[in-house]
Amino acid sequence: MKAIVYTKYGPPEVLQLKEVEKPTAKDNEVLIRIYATTVNRTDCGFRDPRPFFVRFFSGLFRPKRTILGSELAGEIEAVGKDVKLFKKGDQVFGLTGDNFGAHAEYICLPEEASIVIKPSNMNYEEAAAVCDGAWLALTCIRKMKLQKGQKILIYGASGSIGTAGVQIAKYFGAGVTAVCGTKNLDLVKGLGADEVIDYTKEDFTKRGQTYDVVFDAVGKSSFFRTKKLIKKGGLYVSTDLGFLWQVPILILWTKIFGSKKVMLPIPKQNREDIVFFKKLIEEGKYKAVIDRRYPLEQIVDATKYVEKGQKTGNVVIEIK
Repeated sequence: MKAIVYTKYGPPEVLQLKEVEKPTAKDNEVLIRIYATTVNRTDCGFRDPRPFFVRFFSGLFRPKRTILGSELAGEIEAVGKDVKLFKKGDQVFGLTGDNFGAHAEYICLPEEASIVIKPSNMNYEEAAAVCDGAWLALTCIRKMKLQKGQKILIYGASGSIGTAGVQIAKYFGAGVTAVCGTKNLDLVKGLGADEVIDYTKEDFTKRGQTYDVVFDAVGKSSFFRTKKLIKKGGLYVSTDLGFLWQVPILILWTKIFGSKKVMLPIPKQNREDIVFFKKLIEEGKYKAVIDRRYPLEQIVDATKYVEKGQKTGNVVIEIK
């Protein structure tokens, strides 16, 4: 089968299209023919680990997992003899877990993995573009215990996590103020944001408004920059792992010296979240945002585009 393989850390060019052995499903596994996947921030962060501590998870000197890709949509081609939840021909979508592996034509996953039947109102490309951003956004929103009627500011609202965060925060009844660039104002407004701020024309930190939560969905802001926007008892939440080393210091600092708290939720995949996303999608309350589509053979170009940090929503890889 075709797969994108990397055996050393480095720039996008370390990703190589190769023929590798097609996997065979174990008794408790399903074999999935992948038709669509994505390139996301996590893939880039494991391919060229920064900060350095990422190597303690990905491999200290070279990658332990040589095929990236954490999101997928495809069709089940075979099932192990003990599998009860799926059958051959089922169209599925979801996340691959810590082992990645979706940048390939086929993957084997345990039947209890974070995969479910694909929403009937989405094609493969749309379904592949749902789960990573939505899962990270949902993890943060649950951790912040966002309540109906509360006000949240989402910085980086046009990215994968940001577009998901706007939709999920609205689902939970929050008032959403979104910050993004000029070209995405209408898009983000259409996703449900009550107010949209163009960061290229206005400094959102100087508006004089306050929020129950400031949610940095791209890791390009900071607690100290946005502190004055947060209400007493409110939260600053970031998704940036590069911010991880600061968290214990900031948690302690805010606990002692103020009522505004800092939070960096650590996500953990579970199948129930994918079931929840399917429900939202089929009810018409969530849609995937796709910026560009690339064939598997052009994954280096796709990765370079993602690393520019200007993508809108998701970058999808089509596998034919």
